[in-house]
Amino acid sequence: MIRSALILLLSAAANGTAAAAPVPPPPTAAPGYTVVLSNRTWEDPAWKRVAERLMQKYPQATLVRWEAAVDEALPGLQAAFPRHACFVATPSEATAAFVARVHRLTRRLDDDAYTDVFWGILTGHDADNALAIASETAPLTVRKAAAGTELALDRLTEGICYDELRQGHSLRKLPGQPPAAATAPDDTTEALVRALNDGAPDLFVTSGHATERDWQIGFRYENGYFKSKGGRMVGEDTGGRIIPVLSPNPKVYLPIGNCLMGHIDGPDAMALAWMKSVGVRQMLGYTKPTWYGYMGWGVLDYFVEQPGRYSLTEAFFANHAALIHRLETAFPDVAREEVIGDMGECSRPVTPSAAGARMGLSRMDGHGLLFDRDTVAFYGDPAWEARLAPGPLNWEQSLTRSPEGEWSLVVTPLAGAASFDTVNSNGSQRGGRPIIQFLPDRLDPARLSILEGAELGPVITDTFILLPHPGKGDPQKTCRVRFRTE
Repeated sequence: MIRSALILLLSAAANGTAAAAPVPPPPTAAPGYTVVLSNRTWEDPAWKRVAERLMQKYPQATLVRWEAAVDEALPGLQAAFPRHACFVATPSEATAAFVARVHRLTRRLDDDAYTDVFWGILTGHDADNALAIASETAPLTVRKAAAGTELALDRLTEGICYDELRQGHSLRKLPGQPPAAATAPDDTTEALVRALNDGAPDLFVTSGHATERDWQIGFRYENGYFKSKGGRMVGEDTGGRIIPVLSPNPKVYLPIGNCLMGHIDGPDAMALAWMKSVGVRQMLGYTKPTWYGYMGWGVLDYFVEQPGRYSLTEAFFANHAALIHRLETAFPDVAREEVIGDMGECSRPVTPSAAGARMGLSRMDGHGLLFDRDTVAFYGDPAWEARLAPGPLNWEQSLTRSPEGEWSLVVTPLAGAASFDTVNSNGSQRGGRPIIQFLPDRLDPARLSILEGAELGPVITDTFILLPHPGKGDPQKTCRVRFRTE
């Protein structure tokens, strides 16, 4: 997100600025919102209403249209340089190739490596479904979760996780109580359907084997399925019993470890059924078979394990910025290469730099990061806000700005020696994520004067500050980054 991102190596932390005041969080839909869609979609009256609804919801929104390819939207996006860009697309347009093109397009608004706007692809099983998603206005406070894989339930008000690895095992959390292990049926199909239909969770999380048509609930043992057809979702247990999924309450969905859940290849695609029958307003999803996992599982590190700090949109893009930073740091020779194969292959050798070798990364990590970079879709209105209710945090991060234009980001450990440890290790590529602080307004990195923080090695861009993971240093040490805008 970054007009000429500037990598700033700052010197030791010291004193803040007495006159500094807390900076409010970044605005939900400002400054700037752009609706992007094809001329063909604009000329369809039903889908035109979707774009018009967004422009009514965000009165200062701009409209950018394209004819042959979404890349044609680049000049319009560069001119507007919005905070949010919503790509309205019919299901036939929202292909895996389209997702990859949007990823690449939104990194081209300036000359750095990072994504330049919060974007989402707004689609649906049909135009009416997309219109319902576009019409959602009330923010979602996420308190209750249901999942087919283990989560850090201590960060939520309540929830239920059915274990995909251990048959008969679940983890439950009731309000005001710590999570506790509980027994579960050997076949959890009906239990998961009930958790959605009757429990009305705000968040649903899954992992395991999947295709565009089904989700295999058990990973290491036989279990049932969720299946989709024509925008409808059902559970099918191991006895062949069909249990309809009807869960209309607005929610967000994270298939963080599922193959192909974000691949829309026709009207029977799982993603479209989640949106139409299961009330999903925002979701991510791999458009190819996942094997590395950084871009999926890492969203939990920001969204669930730092409750209340990031909206789902922010968590998705914080994790993407973390991925880009890792590529730029550990694999700089290929960090901006296009992928030409399904395992993250590119036209140049993928070899870790000296920094990458010190991080313990291999060529396979480079291929995995390249693979994950453009294969995970984000569906929904990117400015609609879903955020966990405030909960336990391992560190505090505060951003202040003085009247004289001096900024200070202070990170204070709250959990002693465990402050920067991995919160939950279930899944792949967990932990070690950098600290990310989004800025309320765009800054010009070329006009920054650096005051403090050299050894921390942050990246300061026009929209966020990225502080590399503190590692195993002094867990009581407060980290501070100070800079001035001219």
